Amino acid sequence: MSDFEGELPAPDTIDEGRRLVRLGGDKGLSLAERLIERFHKLTWRTPLHSLRLRGRYPLKLQAVPDDPVVGDVARGQALLNGEMLFRGERHAIDTLDLSDPKIGRAFAEYAHSFAWLRDLSTVTTRAIGASIAELIMSRWLDTYADTVAGMAWRPDLWGRRILFWTAHAPLILSSGDLVYRSKVLNALARGARHLDRSSDKAPAGAARIAAWCGVVAAGLLIPGGEPRVEFGEAGLQRAIGSGQSDDGGSVSRSPAMLLDVIALLAMLRETYAARRLELPPVLATSLTKAVGALLGVTHGDRALSSWQGGGPVGAAEVAAVIEASGVRTRPLRQARDWGYQRLAAGSAVLIIDAAPPPVARVVEGGCASTLAFEFSDGASRLIVNCGGARAAVAQLPPAIAEALRTTAAHSTLVMADSNSTAIHLDGTLGRGVAEVELSRLESESGSRIDASHDGYARRWGFAHRRQLMLTSDGRELRGEDQLLPSGRRRRVGTVPFAVRFHLGEGLEASPTADGLAAILRLPGGMLWQFRCRGGALTVESSLWIDAAGRPVPTQQLVVVGEAASGGASVSWALKRAA
Repeated sequence: MSDFEGELPAPDTIDEGRRLVRLGGDKGLSLAERLIERFHKLTWRTPLHSLRLRGRYPLKLQAVPDDPVVGDVARGQALLNGEMLFRGERHAIDTLDLSDPKIGRAFAEYAHSFAWLRDLSTVTTRAIGASIAELIMSRWLDTYADTVAGMAWRPDLWGRRILFWTAHAPLILSSGDLVYRSKVLNALARGARHLDRSSDKAPAGAARIAAWCGVVAAGLLIPGGEPRVEFGEAGLQRAIGSGQSDDGGSVSRSPAMLLDVIALLAMLRETYAARRLELPPVLATSLTKAVGALLGVTHGDRALSSWQGGGPVGAAEVAAVIEASGVRTRPLRQARDWGYQRLAAGSAVLIIDAAPPPVARVVEGGCASTLAFEFSDGASRLIVNCGGARAAVAQLPPAIAEALRTTAAHSTLVMADSNSTAIHLDGTLGRGVAEVELSRLESESGSRIDASHDGYARRWGFAHRRQLMLTSDGRELRGEDQLLPSGRRRRVGTVPFAVRFHLGEGLEASPTADGLAAILRLPGGMLWQFRCRGGALTVESSLWIDAAGRPVPTQQLVVVGEAASGGASVSWALKRAA
């Protein structure tokens, strides 16, 4: 039992039997909606919007909240050495120009959000860190404070900026320069007024939640902000309603984004605490549900599994955010809307994507991963997804990053080397999986998942059905992948398919002479055996994006075959050696 369990609320119940899941959608933003979004951003530069940003400027903050999340030590040390570092991209502070087109989007967002203040405060004292923070702050104010445009004034980044500026006020407001202090506080007030009118325009999910968190924080910490608090709480409840499912998961179906949301709400909770107030019950309930959903997609090593572009965020970072949330709950085993099923027995953990990809209109960069799974034994990951399409280091070629979103980059069946859900050039998802049928059964002998999706029915005339059974001692995982005739399309001849099992870092696969099995040697020396029937087994190269966003060479087991008009079936088993 993990540190997150014990003396906790009763675990979620498991609904046995069959149900139909419809969460997908290939409709992105319409042209009209995109034009409206573009028009709204253009209004930021109008005299009317400039008038809206005018008002009384605060002389001080009413309180300084704590930042409950520990920062990244490596990034903090880089700042002490005169450089800003994020996901493999490094720039000297003295010459940093965020308008340089060569700077990556992820790095620019990190810099504009001022999340680096958390990293800096983790490794140094105020006396040392203030000069670094004030230098970057002064340059940001000179360039962006009065120009309401571009990434710097995105609602989600302003929301994060307000949270970080207020939580790390000692780093940025220690100066005796009254003109500088006035600029900081004036920019804070202008940013809050900007958010009052633009927060609902941020994309659903973490971005909109971040924007509204900024509104509430500004209301709590800027004198005279009581009306803004009430307004902000109502907006934040709407943002959570549109950004999180009823079971606490994120609409992006990304564990990394959900971790981000939990960190945001944890910071907001500390903002309330700084004013000696409790987090409103509806927000506290959302936070509790989010933590349970997040724990449901962690492995035995307590790090995240890799889904929807996120990498395997490390155990230390996950633990830091969970601790900051103040929530103690068990992992959610059956997420009805979040879409992930969790089977745990002995030291084994199995996590299955049992839902369509995220809805296209609320997320870009989604992955075609339906019915893929990850499997771990204790701290060792046996079967993984390549992951990291959004979390990889800047040095990873864009073509490879995009390839990480494909069905072939996940541990599932791939038909005719195509995606179960189409991936468009603009980053959105198209047609493919619309429905998933799911059945879950629990017994003394183990847990069983039976699921199917329609992602290949339109193009190839087959449904993919996957059955997984984990024994009660966690020492054996049995599976079967079937292609069943479905839809109106009937193929003449055969269609090739491959069932892919991407292996965890450090695993060595040795195929047997009969071509139907392989011995898997884990880094610690433990052995597992893989055996299949219904296709030819090969061992191929693969890669895995680690917790630092770096590509790590790995291997994959591939069972290949051909489906005739009547379908095909591949059965397989993973069994721990004695």
